Formats: sequence, structure tokens, C-alpha cells
Amino acid sequence: MHLRMEKIDWNQLRAFLETAETGSLSAAARKLGLTQPTLSRQVASIEQSMGVTLFERVGKTMALTPTGLDLLEHARHMGAAAEALGLAATGRSQAVGGVVSVSASDLVAAVLLPPLVRKLREQEPGIAIEIVATNALSDLQRREADIAIRHVKPEQPDLIARLIREATAHFYASEDWVKLHGHPRSAEEAAHLPFVGSDRSGQFLGYLRQHGLPLTVANFSCYADHSVAHWALVREGLGIGVMMDEIAHDTPGIVRVLDDVPPVRFPIWLVTHRELRTSRRIRVVFDALAQGLMEHPLCKPLDDSIQPVKP
Repeated sequence: MHLRMEKIDWNQLRAFLETAETGSLSAAARKLGLTQPTLSRQVASIEQSMGVTLFERVGKTMALTPTGLDLLEHARHMGAAAEALGLAATGRSQAVGGVVSVSASDLVAAVLLPPLVRKLREQEPGIAIEIVATNALSDLQRREADIAIRHVKPEQPDLIARLIREATAHFYASEDWVKLHGHPRSAEEAAHLPFVGSDRSGQFLGYLRQHGLPLTVANFSCYADHSVAHWALVREGLGIGVMMDEIAHDTPGIVRVLDDVPPVRFPIWLVTHRELRTSRRIRVVFDALAQGLMEHPLCKPLDDSIQPVKP
């Protein structure tokens, strides 16, 4: 089949690509920052300009037709080329101004980042920070964020990373909880005490058991898979929870418990795309975040070097 491609513009192709990837007009519209009617018109325009049907509506989802499947791989290649072009253009920008997006887990985004953003704004008023609060790993290569704060080392060869430090977390409970249950110090004392869980799949329970705590499902009084909600439940006195020490240290009404249990240790990585690292505004934000994340009194830096990720 010969497709009439000469009239297709990038906005239409991007609308097709995101709709195909997400399987939903509403999800694609949210991702592109468009209204659903606007996105729907762009998809209809590309179908009209090509003279084919690319999608069939199946319930609330958009299913690709055979022709749509044929076009999808080509659209992905064009999308990757456009993203690479955008990365290169951003990387060459030397103006200290504009928006820089930073992704982090929800609690880091809510507690640790705001004071760093305030300080950065005082130093560089031309830079606006967009905080992307997510517990998923943002795809820097697809520009879901310019900079990411991660707790695992990235593996993609196009990313560069700085190991900021090793963070620690201990077990905490509210002052009211301690008044009611006492102050447990050993792992054995935890066996019959309530905890706040983070999932119902058993993964968190398995981790606590590996850490030496003799717990069962019966120990969990409630669950929250996002750390902001998890910490709110701990503060409310519903059980023992695990928290980064610098966040717990700055939370009123919280007491460290299970003092004899070893801390949970994990790294903090600051990551960006290799191309973006040459952008002056992104470099300024990257360096400011690296400095700020090491300045808390409880923090002990491990390595201040920038480390290209090995394939």
C-alpha cells in the first residue's frame, strides 16, 4: 500500500506515536499536555492525510490496525531522532535561564527538594525548577526529566551519574505510639508489634525478614505504597516504619526505635543525560543539587566524582 506521507507534520506523528504507545487518547493527551479533543483531531488528521485507518476503538482503548502497526516502527525511529535532536539542542544552550525538570521519589520530592529549590532560586532567579514526584525511574533519554535523583546506579551508556553519598534509614515510630507500646530496641521485641507496610505482595515483608526482623503479615496494621502516605501513617501512630534518617530527624514527634537493629543503607545517585550535562542551566542545577544533598548534618559524602555509566 502506498501511503501519502508528504503532508504529515511532526505534531500529528507524535500524536499517533503516543496514542499507540499508551493505548488511550486520554493518556496520550495527558503525556503531551494537550486536550483530548486536540489530540483526537491530530490523529484524525494523520489518518486523513495518509488515507488510511490507523486505530480501531475497542472499549476505552485504541487498538492499532495492521496499517497502524506497520507505521509504528517508523514513527518510533522518527521519535527517537527528534528526541536526540532536542537533547543536542538543549545541550548546546548556554543561557542560565529556563525550566529544568528534576525527578525524585515522592518523599524526597516533598521534603528534601523544596529547600534546595528555594536556595537555587535565590542564586539563579532565571531558572525555574519543575519537580517530578514519582517512585518510578524517569526515562531521561525520552526527556521525562532532565535530572533524576535515584537510589540505584543507572545502566544506560548515554547517562552520566554522580554518586552523592550513602544514605541510611532506621526504624521510627511516633511519640504517642511509644507511650502506648514502650520503646522496643531489639529485633526480637518487634515480633508482636504493629508495623506500617508498603505493599501487600510480600516484598516489603521479605525485606524486613532478611534484615533480621521476625515478622509476619499479622504485624502490619495498614499499608501505603507511596512513602509520603507511609510516613503520615507512622506519624499518626499506626505502627513502626522505615525512614531516611535526615527526613526523620527533621520530623517533629518521631522517635527512633529498634535501636539495636542495623540501619538500612542505600546510595543516592544524581543522574542526567550526557548531552544535557553540557547545558549550562542544567549543569548549574545538577551541581547545586549535588552540593545541597550533601549538606545535611547527618550526611556523609562518599564520592564527589562524576562517573560515566558503563554499558
